Amino acid sequence: MNRGEYTYLWEAGDWPAWRYDLAQLAEPLAEASRAQGVLMGRLADAGMALRDEASLAALTEDVLKTSEIEGEHLNVASVRSSIARRLGVDIGALAPVDRHVEGVVAMVIDATSNSAAPLTRERLFGWHAALFPTGYSGLARIEVGAWRNDASGPMQVVSGPIGRQRVHYEAPPAHRLEAEMRRFLDWVNAPSSEPPLIRAGLAHLWFVTIHPFDDGNGRVARAIGDLLLARADRSSQRFYSLSAQIQRERKAYYEILERTQKTSMDVTPWLVWFLATLRRAVDEAQLTLDAVLAKARFWQRWASTPFNERQAKLLNKLLDGFDGKLNSGKWAAVAKCSSDTALRDINDLVARGVLRRAPGGGRSTNYELNEAPPQR
Repeated sequence: MNRGEYTYLWEAGDWPAWRYDLAQLAEPLAEASRAQGVLMGRLADAGMALRDEASLAALTEDVLKTSEIEGEHLNVASVRSSIARRLGVDIGALAPVDRHVEGVVAMVIDATSNSAAPLTRERLFGWHAALFPTGYSGLARIEVGAWRNDASGPMQVVSGPIGRQRVHYEAPPAHRLEAEMRRFLDWVNAPSSEPPLIRAGLAHLWFVTIHPFDDGNGRVARAIGDLLLARADRSSQRFYSLSAQIQRERKAYYEILERTQKTSMDVTPWLVWFLATLRRAVDEAQLTLDAVLAKARFWQRWASTPFNERQAKLLNKLLDGFDGKLNSGKWAAVAKCSSDTALRDINDLVARGVLRRAPGGGRSTNYELNEAPPQR
């Protein structure tokens, strides 16, 4: 069909007959699969406790970053606590968790740990309701746990100030949603000989093209992609975060989506980008695994050394990646103790060789682990 006869993919006469050049995808598909194999090979040699810790780290990053892509910043400790509780992983004291955090976590955990279960409209409605527990997106009342109705006009993705907004995309009208989503879900749940990683990329693109909800479409699309990736891995545990990599490449992500939805049903360029981004996400997970293993080695080395509760808490924060430089003032604030107590805790760890004074000095002395974990 001549491209000039329509504006968006869903308006094409052959929609949704996705096409792609498998020969062109062979190399990025092989690279992504190879990276997954290397990561899973390392994890196979790790014990169950380390795999749980690596999965907790990946899922925490996934929840945080899928929200950050949409401009929402969740509390790290709350997200980690919510996931740890659901997975049964002991991380010590749990941070308070609000309904919004619980909702995003519930969706991501359900998508990955129950990936073999059919994806249904009721399941999607449950995810959507979990994302918007108050029925509001910001100050706007939205349809929750239901397809959008376009009561306020067509569903459009726009940017720019009011009066000078640019329309990046307009989704199919609401009256088509029931049929569009039925066809999509039938495809997701049907057996297929297509490469699983390609299906994950197509599912992501297909869902955001339909854009069936008033809000939250990007987060749900990434959860669906994770569900298909979990099916491809044949594992209920996640050890890498595609959402985190998309957040790192957010500008390119939106550009390729917009470009793809305005071209043709040959979506090879989108799949090339998706597979390359997936490979980079798995490569990043290697760094996370390095940090998890370094943390395990640290506690093995100091297993016979008694630490008080404050010291154990701060050491874990350093091992997980402390924000900024650690000094006695920050120690006191995090541990909720006096400056004198903080300094005694620190000096004790310096004397035992656990901490060292960071080079540079200045007005405030900073401290770091004697064996710093690898940077993620």
